[in-house]
Amino acid sequence: MKCNLAMATIGLLVTVLAGCSDGGAPAAAAPEVYVAEVVQKDVPIYMEIVGQTQGSQDVDIRARVEGFLDSINFSEGSFVHKGDLLYQIDPKPLEAALAQARANLANSQARLDQATITVNRMKPLAEQQAVSLQELDNALANQNAARARVDADRAAVDKAQLDLSYTRITSPIDGIVGITEVKAGNLVGSGESTLLTTVSQVDPIVFRGGVSEADYLRMARNIKERRASRGEHAVEVQLLLADGSDYPYQGSLEAVERAVDPTTGTLSMQVSFPNPERLLRPGQYGRVRFAAEIRKSAILVLQRAVQELQDRFNVAVVGPDNKVSMRSVKVGPRVGDLWVIDEGLKPGEKVVVEGLQRLRDGMTVTAVPVAMSSPGAGATGKVEY
Repeated sequence: MKCNLAMATIGLLVTVLAGCSDGGAPAAAAPEVYVAEVVQKDVPIYMEIVGQTQGSQDVDIRARVEGFLDSINFSEGSFVHKGDLLYQIDPKPLEAALAQARANLANSQARLDQATITVNRMKPLAEQQAVSLQELDNALANQNAARARVDADRAAVDKAQLDLSYTRITSPIDGIVGITEVKAGNLVGSGESTLLTTVSQVDPIVFRGGVSEADYLRMARNIKERRASRGEHAVEVQLLLADGSDYPYQGSLEAVERAVDPTTGTLSMQVSFPNPERLLRPGQYGRVRFAAEIRKSAILVLQRAVQELQDRFNVAVVGPDNKVSMRSVKVGPRVGDLWVIDEGLKPGEKVVVEGLQRLRDGMTVTAVPVAMSSPGAGATGKVEY
């Protein structure tokens, strides 16, 4: 019994001594965080404008003479060429009017010929005093009246021919024709020029939207600077469609409205886009995006590296000693998934881009560098870390 007690005591002492010599439990490893280096470079700041597409020409097709519509000679919503027949108005009444006008012209021309013969006969007789000057004057007056009547009847013939030509209504441009407003058999042009349909030229197609005064001033200054320094005259514009996809063709800024709209405080802008496949139609909504300015030597970080809390913005900076420093920053515009930092960071510093939630100020971490690239907000390339 005593022997067993002695052995247990010795075993306990050995265990205690072994624990003391082990130096205690190992310290917890520093957590890993992903960091990216802050970069500084020139970056374009893009502006987006919401608006609608319109045909570069939207032409209303109207009936210019009165008559019953004989036929509709196009498929609604199809592409038509300049000169294609769209509508045919019954020409018979106007053909009859033209024939009557021609008959009147022939009659007045015969009277003019007779008056001219009379004048030619009376001139030598008047010189020989065989007829009085009064008779010659009357003959000349009749000739002038007949000539005026011929001119009037010739004008009537021209008008009748013109009216007859209006019975064939053709497309004035290449474009897409809309839904017809009237059907065959309807009386058109009665008292007014009836709207029949609309043809829109869609290649190129234009986009119109409004820009605020402040954005316009910033854009205008930047365009002027780029033209002066680099000789750039065209402003390339990208179109984002309603389904979120990018339109494959670049547009160009064509015009800015003459005056600010006093009701909205905006200026209307017009951008032209090639549309060879006729994908775009008038009235579609979308957004255009273009470089409004070039921010020189901008400090850039990924947006997910920035924490926003009650209008305050913070980033976690990892120093050379691998300790975390929570720092307030002043942010500028967003560029794609990047954020311009106006104040609070310097080039070359490392900011945490993953694992921000478990960090606190002064914590020691294991920094894992990542190579990241972020698309620039536009079609001009990438801004890379």
